[in-house]
Amino acid sequence: MNQKFRLSVNQSETFDKTEQDLSQLDAIITSTSEFHILHNHKPFSSKITESDFLKKTYTVEVNQNSYTIEIANELDILIREMGFEVGKTKQVNAIKAPMPGLILEINVSVGQEVKKNDNLLILEAMKMENSFSSPRDGIIKSIAVSKGDAVDKGQLLIEFE
Repeated sequence: MNQKFRLSVNQSETFDKTEQDLSQLDAIITSTSEFHILHNHKPFSSKITESDFLKKTYTVEVNQNSYTIEIANELDILIREMGFEVGKTKQVNAIKAPMPGLILEINVSVGQEVKKNDNLLILEAMKMENSFSSPRDGIIKSIAVSKGDAVDKGQLLIEFE
């Protein structure tokens, strides 16, 4: 199988290459991170200065010029086109009631800066107290409920900036 790759250089230029294209590259390994490359009868000296194997990003120095290269295979490209990013999570901007209940306590105010896992509020539902912690660091944009309010499932409780 001739796998395809997308190479992004400095997040500004993109090149689509196949395994066959890469196998035809005229490069000689001169050390563990250095290469001698011949392209269009011109010699290039290159060195990998930084690498993050999991993120598939590399910083490569070619003739004293530095380039950041991101490599994506066919699966990475498909996942990105579907709107997902490998290793990235969606940022939570609102907390909604997971069930009907009664607001017992609100521990934050609008404009307050909170850290991940800070206690935001307590919701009583089915005779149980449910404590809601902040899912991320952020600033409270709005609080849509007050202490003593009865809330419905899916009702907005708190918004983040």
